[in-house]
Amino acid sequence: PMNRRTLLKTTLHGAAATALSGGHALSAQKSIGANERINVGLIGCGGRGLLVSRLMAAVPNVSIVAFSDVCDDTVNRAAASPFAASGARAYKDFRGILDRHDVHAVIVATPDHWHAIPTVLACEAGKDVYVEKPLSLTIAEGRKMVTAARKHGRIVQHGTQHRAAPHYQEIEQIVQRGDIGDVRFVRVWNYGPSKGAEGFPDSEVPPGVDWDMYLGPAPMVPFNRQRFQAGFRRFFDYSGGYITDFGAHRLDSVHHVMRDDRPLSVVANGAQYVKAGQSDTPDVIQVSYEYRNWRLSYEGIQLSTFGAGPRIPGGRVPYGANGPHSRPHGEAFYGTKGTIFSDRVGYEVFPADAREGVTKPSAEPRSVAGADRTDLHVLDFIESMRSRNMPLADVDAGHRSTVACLMANISYKLGGPKLAWDPDRERFDDVRANDLIDRPARKPWDRI
Repeated sequence: PMNRRTLLKTTLHGAAATALSGGHALSAQKSIGANERINVGLIGCGGRGLLVSRLMAAVPNVSIVAFSDVCDDTVNRAAASPFAASGARAYKDFRGILDRHDVHAVIVATPDHWHAIPTVLACEAGKDVYVEKPLSLTIAEGRKMVTAARKHGRIVQHGTQHRAAPHYQEIEQIVQRGDIGDVRFVRVWNYGPSKGAEGFPDSEVPPGVDWDMYLGPAPMVPFNRQRFQAGFRRFFDYSGGYITDFGAHRLDSVHHVMRDDRPLSVVANGAQYVKAGQSDTPDVIQVSYEYRNWRLSYEGIQLSTFGAGPRIPGGRVPYGANGPHSRPHGEAFYGTKGTIFSDRVGYEVFPADAREGVTKPSAEPRSVAGADRTDLHVLDFIESMRSRNMPLADVDAGHRSTVACLMANISYKLGGPKLAWDPDRERFDDVRANDLIDRPARKPWDRI
């Protein structure tokens, strides 16, 4: 009989997988049997990489056999983790993992500017890839990642785990059935606390850290604690800021629910109101997108955790909420017959307001609990490796969701012009904007 996991995967693959792949397997190579062991290496041993690795190691017949990080302390701790395979090796240079014939896949959980290179090289080395969000630092990088995956017949799963969550499948079905009417406007928001004005002076590189390797394709600069590890998202050299960090998840969820990942224009405005050391990404950004027959609004605010949207008294606690009223992250799908407010841990359905001559809505609001399902997302990756079928968050879907984020940053950097976007050619109608689709990479990392 078909269990819930199989049903979930079958349903979620549905139209999206067919549209991306024509419904056929990604690769004609031999599938990996259910009882054959899959060996995985982790590239980037921070908190997220360790979480994904731990969940992957819990899947039957999967072993985490190699770890790579530019910091000795970080990689050695990872290699000694309880979920690491016996004899797991630590590497300072990720290419040591790619050279191993016994490694079938890698997890890429580095800072954003290091997502593309290991992914492309892993595909060339015949390995499958689970790469964290956002897919890439630039639009051009993302396209190269998609091309490499297709050319070499590799499974590349993007780390937007909302796609594996059953409650987002339910939201997709509600919207696509027309239960809340025609959805012509979607709002997305990410609210978080101010990072403060604290900065750090440049200093000597700490012992055991390969700073040159950490910078990789990014410009060479002196070591600064704020640029390293957890602080990298405040710098355009290594990240796209708040919208590529949190927004990548939510814009991907909107694309999934709406079954439309092709924005046609963007305009973004914002500012960095609280200067934190050398950082340069905005702490306020507002973005408007046009799609074929609907509109999307995005807000990324790092000044307040309150957020937006109603909460049903006594209902579930939204993801990241720090009080009885806050809703710091979410998506709102506004339909002609009702509205859905959703986030990582569930959703609410609010029927439309009473119509003329009707004293109350046709149904009461309802709250549905969900959960973060990185575990299912990881399982989907392993199942796709074995079957060679399209994963839930295929690299192409990840690319298009990341493109939406990066389009906004390009408009922001240019001072907020409205930019028309051709999703087929992946070009703007503005020469200045097209110049920002890619950026020069520092040698020798300029070859992908």
